Amino acid sequence: MTPAESSAEPERRREISWQDPLATAALIPTMSGIDYVRGMIDGSVPPPPIASFMRMRVVAAGTGTTTFEFDPDESHYNPIGTVHGGVACTLLDSAAGCAVHTTLPQGYGYTSIEIAVKFLRPILQSSGPLTCTATVTKPGRRVAFADVTLTDAGGTLLATASSSLLVFPL
Repeated sequence: MTPAESSAEPERRREISWQDPLATAALIPTMSGIDYVRGMIDGSVPPPPIASFMRMRVVAAGTGTTTFEFDPDESHYNPIGTVHGGVACTLLDSAAGCAVHTTLPQGYGYTSIEIAVKFLRPILQSSGPLTCTATVTKPGRRVAFADVTLTDAGGTLLATASSSLLVFPL
């Protein structure tokens, strides 16, 4: 055994599992948006694979609003030792999309067409758990708009986003 091998840290790993995303997506045309998002909260609708991969979860939903929680860890770090901005952006985008989804009737979907993110403070593993809250500022039949905030465990604002989402029949 070399000195490097004997002093090496244990391997860091994480196992990720998820359910068939197409089977879950097939539920969307059969449910209103609010029922679909609330189903992710109560477990009757499996979360999308990205939620398992990122370790984020929707914990509250009302018409035009959602709240996500996220536990950052070092697997989310960028080369300079902070949570990668893309991770925060994905969380903000997911919360905005689900907030818009809560306003949609059965048979409608959405997709992001623009997101503007402002990173206000660095995010570290010790920042969590994080809370991401999205509010629809203008629902729409073709385009909807949402604002999102991301706060740390102490309530300090870490990032904000404004999002535009295309609404369409499935």
